[in-house]
Amino acid sequence: MRKLFLSHTTEFVLFAVIIAMSIVLAFTTDRFFTLGNGFDLLNISAVNIIFAVGLLVVLISGGIDISFAVAASIAQYVTALALERIGGGGWLSGLLIAACIGILLGVINAFLIHRFRIISIVATIATFNVYFGLLMFFTKGVSIYNLPDWLTSRVIIYEREMADGSWAEITLPVVVMAVCTLATWFFVTRTTTGRQLYAFGDNPEGARRFGINIGAMQFIAFGWLGLMAGIAGLMQAHYAQEVVPNALYGRELDVLAAVVLGGARLGGGKGSVLGCVLGVLLVSITQNGLNLMGVSPFAFKMIVGAIILVAITLSSARIGNLVPVFATRKSTGDRPADRGESR
Repeated sequence: MRKLFLSHTTEFVLFAVIIAMSIVLAFTTDRFFTLGNGFDLLNISAVNIIFAVGLLVVLISGGIDISFAVAASIAQYVTALALERIGGGGWLSGLLIAACIGILLGVINAFLIHRFRIISIVATIATFNVYFGLLMFFTKGVSIYNLPDWLTSRVIIYEREMADGSWAEITLPVVVMAVCTLATWFFVTRTTTGRQLYAFGDNPEGARRFGINIGAMQFIAFGWLGLMAGIAGLMQAHYAQEVVPNALYGRELDVLAAVVLGGARLGGGKGSVLGCVLGVLLVSITQNGLNLMGVSPFAFKMIVGAIILVAITLSSARIGNLVPVFATRKSTGDRPADRGESR
């Protein structure tokens, strides 16, 4: 048990914070601890979690990408236009188009970083502005409301009528989020490429000497994020039942903060899918709780930012190190010969 805690300290801390916050909100609000609100949290968080698991792969590889939300906006807009051209299509064609566009935009980022040796955050700041500028220039900010019926029809996976007559629903984005989360977990923990990404992010020079293809790692990481961005963009269009060019603008920093909160290291080589999901859920629970308590929406960013700062401080306080330090001192005290007799 101790070994499990030491290897997943951040996840345990986040889980404890979520439990504590949920208990407080359950006593301070009437609706937080209800099935309907829980399902709403999952539905609302689905798109951000899809973004987050994609971004996690990039962070593990030692990179940073802040253009993925705009890439998702481009993917959903171009997909909507393409579906209109082909007469509506279906879920398979929609997912394929959105995924391919997302991968293409991710690969462009990887190409710039690898070919021209540009720092990833600088490259993606540039592409963020280029992508968003092109999107607004060609769309003129006009939204698309005439979407295929299959995209706007709400797909309900599970529903239950509540005592007040309302319905608690689990919708399609939650299922897609679960699939993307499991796929990312399998990719980073159960494949050779995933282990190479950790090695590359932790020690790029060592990975290069070991024979790992650096270019391939960058293309795979940013391509995976592009894939997740394309899927998330289509899920956002399905959830909102419209395509708004700037609907996802600004989510990149929230998602980045949540993934780092979940234990991903900005320097690369560290991060888990579970921590990533918990980080997003903590931010979503905080925003939901503040809303139920009637706190002004203008205070959301300030309060959520403060909670993220506190949580990161707690997770970086190396709580888990207290145990090994104590164990080391105890073992040293039990073996006096180790202190001086071996000189």
